[in-house]
Amino acid sequence: MRIVEVRHEQLRLPLKSPFVTSYGVLKEKAFDLYLLSDEQGNQGIGELVAFEVPDYIEETLANSRQVIRDFLLPLLSDKEINHPSEVWQLFQGIQGNYMAKSAIETAVWDLHAKRHNRSLVTYFEETRQKIPVGVSVGIQPTIADLLEIVQNYVDQGYQRVKIKIAPTKDYEPLAAVRQKFPELVLMADANSAYSWEDLAMLERLDTLHLAMIEQPFHQRDFVHHQQLQQRLQTPICLDENIRTLEDVQTAYALGSCQSINLKIPRVGGITEALRILSFCKEKKIIVWLGGMFESGVGRALNLQFASQQVFQFPGDISGSNRYYEADIVTEPALVIDGMLAVPQGLGIGVDLNWNNIKRYRTFSDRQTI
Repeated sequence: MRIVEVRHEQLRLPLKSPFVTSYGVLKEKAFDLYLLSDEQGNQGIGELVAFEVPDYIEETLANSRQVIRDFLLPLLSDKEINHPSEVWQLFQGIQGNYMAKSAIETAVWDLHAKRHNRSLVTYFEETRQKIPVGVSVGIQPTIADLLEIVQNYVDQGYQRVKIKIAPTKDYEPLAAVRQKFPELVLMADANSAYSWEDLAMLERLDTLHLAMIEQPFHQRDFVHHQQLQQRLQTPICLDENIRTLEDVQTAYALGSCQSINLKIPRVGGITEALRILSFCKEKKIIVWLGGMFESGVGRALNLQFASQQVFQFPGDISGSNRYYEADIVTEPALVIDGMLAVPQGLGIGVDLNWNNIKRYRTFSDRQTI
């Protein structure tokens, strides 16, 4: 298989309501699609999900575009690709830039599956056709607002709720949710908002019977996470720390966490995600799949990957209507009784809605490689 053409679409989808975290407020999600065509006319689609501001991790949408254009696509020029894992190897000489790599690598996986007339899900082991899902709730203006939102998601059947927290915006809202929903699978996500000086705040959360506390400290801090995990009964989950299998191995060796939030874009694509998944399964580390406000393209990929039986903790793969009024695929993912159906069509299993793409598109081009 040879990649002969790349089509690049830049889009902006407005969120139904602002999403507040310790990083700031997100009102719309800018993202790109990369459509890779082979010499037979098959086309694979990958989504670039990097944020516009380097607050979640150091990558940005603008930088990722440049890396893809100037470094990654030239590596595919005139290359015969027999399996998508070869793209992972081709990209090893480029340091970091995992979200840029993922956008192209996942497009090659989609292309490879379509070329062989298969659904991408058939390349994964022990898969299910429906999966339980969780939902992530941003920091709310009042506890009453938070309780109303959580009640709505519980009524929809979401099987796990994650609450974003920050110093002084943590114990009281979580305690209120726990009191109203004593049996709810509840977790907190700090997005690196705390320092070791905030230890007392974090220790207080240990009384709330949370499923886990996600990423309390800085994204490269394995040591303080290890020290906190020794003090808490509640499992610590790492998110931003994890970019490669080696990061997971470091966290495991130090005892920095008991759980991993695995995000395909943050680790550079499917090949690395599978390596991490294999290690977590071997070492019995809780692993679940996180989301990045993906459109229907990235969401379909997440659903297929999360269909593997090793994922027993509901991930952040909400229905499309959780965030967006309109999506860019013809059949957006919808939650029914707390479950999402796994797309079974060719490749990632969804078709693009070109009317909506044109509506939300800000730039488009194509090039031969």
